[in-house]
Amino acid sequence: MIEIQSRPVRNTTVTVPGSKSYTHRALIVSALSDGECEIQNGLDSEDTRLTRDALRLMGISIDQRPESWRVRGVHGRLQPCDNPIFLGNSGTSMRLLAAVCALGNGKYILTGTPRMQERPIQDLLEGLHQIGIKTTSLGRPGCPPIEIEAGTISGGHVSLNCGTSSQYLSALLLISPFTQSGMEVDVTEGPVSKPYIDMTIDIMNQAGVSVVRNGYQRFQIAGNQGYRPESFRVEPDVSQAGYFWAAAAVTRTTITVAGISYGSRQGDLRLLDVLTAMGCTTRVKPDGISVTGGELKAIEVDMGAMPDMVPTLAVVAAFAKGKTVITHVGHLKAKESDRLGSVVAELRKLGIAAGCSDTAMWIEGGKPHAGLIDPHNDHRLAMSFAVAGLKTPGIRIENETCVEKSFPEFWKVFESLYP
Repeated sequence: MIEIQSRPVRNTTVTVPGSKSYTHRALIVSALSDGECEIQNGLDSEDTRLTRDALRLMGISIDQRPESWRVRGVHGRLQPCDNPIFLGNSGTSMRLLAAVCALGNGKYILTGTPRMQERPIQDLLEGLHQIGIKTTSLGRPGCPPIEIEAGTISGGHVSLNCGTSSQYLSALLLISPFTQSGMEVDVTEGPVSKPYIDMTIDIMNQAGVSVVRNGYQRFQIAGNQGYRPESFRVEPDVSQAGYFWAAAAVTRTTITVAGISYGSRQGDLRLLDVLTAMGCTTRVKPDGISVTGGELKAIEVDMGAMPDMVPTLAVVAAFAKGKTVITHVGHLKAKESDRLGSVVAELRKLGIAAGCSDTAMWIEGGKPHAGLIDPHNDHRLAMSFAVAGLKTPGIRIENETCVEKSFPEFWKVFESLYP
């Protein structure tokens, strides 16, 4: 347990690690490529290590050095793996690698934590069935652990429901160049979290694979190709930057996150627009993007494209005047925790009126009081509620090490906010 120190915060610049989403994708594309790839500024965290170690179990050589990672691709020809592959509670690892295993040899079993075994994956399994891959849920129907039986993938047309996760689409896109006849995917519902699809296609493009698309509804990729060796530089993680911009918002200081650009495809960059609408000032600087806090007012906002920022915004809203309404976020119920119910429960512990439905959340701003926060083993809840402690004395957070899932150095960087 950690108690957040409620004392003055200085105007400062912080550095956050590389994007978790880009790191997962760069590792997979590199592993499937035709030669040696380099990944610079990759995120070394619990989740990305799970993806890295799973790829190693499938025969991929990954040399991890302090300055970069070297990955020797095998042109999609993965080795068999007799033992179950444990993926913790990393939804990205589970969903993306479920498709990657289809390129291998034999049967692969992917499993994870008890919470992972409650998280849905049926729509992706149905998508894999449509291109000839046999899959089986070994526990609760439609959830991990799952068995993937690899084989020749002819490709063809897929109708895919992405109402729960855009990662189902990203998974199929990543393996599509290795199909015999290519792949055409029609999205029948959603997709939620659209910017993550753009990130997947960006990494594919960097490695020489083109995707023909009609918005977010239809995608076409030619078959019988592969990824060329490439050097990837992973940009800073905007999701992690959000905690420090939120800190500026609630403490009325100026905090700059280094290396962030408005040109990023990361959808969480839109948090800057949300904070501006709430009364903050944002500014692009030579060394990054800064937020200066102001008098906060409530807003109504669609967060469907940036679900990871919902806990962060909810904490900021607790200090705003009025009732903030966050819409189109039903898919948060299937994250590392039920993020709608969990965030509401922890806000109420601080004396903040809050509630949620199946698709939305509301927060009535006020004056939070001291409380013991249970992050529900969810890294994003722990980091978000740490922000509240900068303004409110007596906030303690249990299981603070859960931040290692995405930001192992979070508490060290957070401490740097103090003079």
